[in-house]
Amino acid sequence: MRIYGPNGTTLGTPSSSARKTSSSGFTLPDMTAAPEARSTAAPKASANIDALLALQGVEEDPVERRKRSVARGRGALDVLDDLKIGLLAGNLDASTVHRLRDAAANLKSSSGDPGLDAVLAEIELRVEVELAKAGRF
Repeated sequence: MRIYGPNGTTLGTPSSSARKTSSSGFTLPDMTAAPEARSTAAPKASANIDALLALQGVEEDPVERRKRSVARGRGALDVLDDLKIGLLAGNLDASTVHRLRDAAANLKSSSGDPGLDAVLAEIELRVEVELAKAGRF
């Protein structure tokens, strides 16, 4: 049985010879002859982060980029609908305005498709107009 201290080192001194029992010639191998080598260096987390950032810089699939842009556009339209319903009901919710600001920030990126980018620009313009109106209240 080995007893380790707080930093993983053994507390006793290992014996290098095999133990002998009486004169019968039977010997037990020394279990503490080779202490385990433990790494004292911390893992390099920055290398993992650098790899993730490098992967983000790789050109992504145009189909996936288009799908994400469509989803962002639909999300912005949903928030505009929620704003419309809130205004018609007579209560302008601050969380809806906050969601509208988030939707406006998400619409800034390009999809790679000129037609879709034009539609997203019109949605973004409408979101910005509604944010300007909400800022007056």
